Amino acid sequence: MGTSLTPEFWDRFVVLLVVAAAMTVVLAALLDTLAVRIARRRGHRPSAPPPTARLPHRPAGTDHRTVASR
Repeated sequence: MGTSLTPEFWDRFVVLLVVAAAMTVVLAALLDTLAVRIARRRGHRPSAPPPTARLPHRPAGTDHRTVASR
């Protein structure tokens, strides 16, 4: 048994589609604004040096390891 889609259905469908699209645009704009505010609030912090920069410098030819104190 087939059913036909009535004009009332299409009217409601269009209204819901427009409302959903408008809500998507508004929420995307709000979330984007929130992300920008959070990024600006954090400020410009100096970046951490690369992991190799934290290692102490050892002259070439020294293959010994230091002993940890107890």
